[in-house]
Amino acid sequence: MGIDEWKGNRLGGAGDALREDGPSDIAETGGEGRLRKEVLLNGAKKRLADLAGRITAVMFLPQDMAIVEGSPSERRHYLDVALCQVDPIYQHNLSEYGKVLSQRNALLKQIQESGVSPDLLDFWDSKLCELAGQLQAARTHAVAELEALASPIHRELTAGKEGLRLAYHPSFDPSAAAAPEGQLGLPLSTPVHTLGLSAADIETMLCERLKSSRSDEIARGQTLYGPHRDELRFVANGLDVGVYGSRGQVRTAVLALKLAETEWMRQRTGEWPILLLDEVLSELDAQRRSDLLRRLSAADQFVITTTDLAPFPPEFLARATVWRVRSGSVSPE
Repeated sequence: MGIDEWKGNRLGGAGDALREDGPSDIAETGGEGRLRKEVLLNGAKKRLADLAGRITAVMFLPQDMAIVEGSPSERRHYLDVALCQVDPIYQHNLSEYGKVLSQRNALLKQIQESGVSPDLLDFWDSKLCELAGQLQAARTHAVAELEALASPIHRELTAGKEGLRLAYHPSFDPSAAAAPEGQLGLPLSTPVHTLGLSAADIETMLCERLKSSRSDEIARGQTLYGPHRDELRFVANGLDVGVYGSRGQVRTAVLALKLAETEWMRQRTGEWPILLLDEVLSELDAQRRSDLLRRLSAADQFVITTTDLAPFPPEFLARATVWRVRSGSVSPE
């Protein structure tokens, strides 16, 4: 059995609404051909967005390999989902940023096609930069916190052979804008460190960048800089895991990230999240399986779903509660 039943509402790209594929407390009502979704929290009607952060959860699914080897939007999506679970202000800013971005892109295309005054962009630039500063600052700190937790876990899962770094690359590099005149820029593979910059600093520098690139953005009809184009890379022993890593290395990096996320959420909220793992041992060699199960054994509680118990050692199963799912019925082993 997979764990799609436990999948809460996940966030899309910047400004996307919460996806309506969530838990069973979302009821569909209405007559034939007319469906209306209702969200009930302790019997009271709520908005779908109000569910975020009510129950924090960390899930490992086979498709989560895309966090490392997929498109940049997958990694931005991961960061957004994690932050929205623990930070309602971030969730609000992300939603507002999506709306402003859509308006600004529409105006860029209108200027390109109809020749309206580019000065109309000033208002949307101000709004976009203010929200972008908040989002980028939050992401920067979250990535630094996750890396501090994920790196030792990854080293443990690889028997001390590999270190893991999370390299955050904003589409707009505020550190370059703040560099002294004549200083050489960093190579593209070097992560940008912006922990020392406030949201206001990033806002100011991004506004300057948008002004200097306005003609290019009008020509392309889209916003070229901002959190919607940021990137996150996973680096092990100096190599980009998403480009050069094996399937086992990719899976190990994602597992280290997810295990780090559980501790990160506990630190942020004061409560342990629900840890849900689906087919977690597949594509791992015997040593990585052993290291992972030893690591999981130290957790307070977790749920693993699998179609085969053979990879699990007897001593691990002896301490676990095993449930069988047959024809939709769940029963203890």
